[in-house]
Amino acid sequence: MGNAMKSAQFLIDSRIADAACGNSDALYDLGVCYSTGTRGVAIDLIEAHKWFNLAAVGGIDAAQDARADVAEDMTAREIATAQAAARAWLGMTRARAA
Repeated sequence: MGNAMKSAQFLIDSRIADAACGNSDALYDLGVCYSTGTRGVAIDLIEAHKWFNLAAVGGIDAAQDARADVAEDMTAREIATAQAAARAWLGMTRARAA
């Protein structure tokens, strides 16, 4: 694994840790990473939609538009998969907080 891959994974891991603590900006940042391929992260529209969806729920207005933009390039099945992943994340983080 090259340095770019390591730094991309570190970025994702650190933002996921922040997101798990309820940081809505981190949720949005993850959506941006996965939708644009920032810092060597592989583009993954399902992941991007999931994170933008969670950021929108967390009160980040820009995430709603970003989620809509990503959804235009996705199939209905992909969107359903992303929504299920977002629900699973919410269930996991709520269980952790309880």
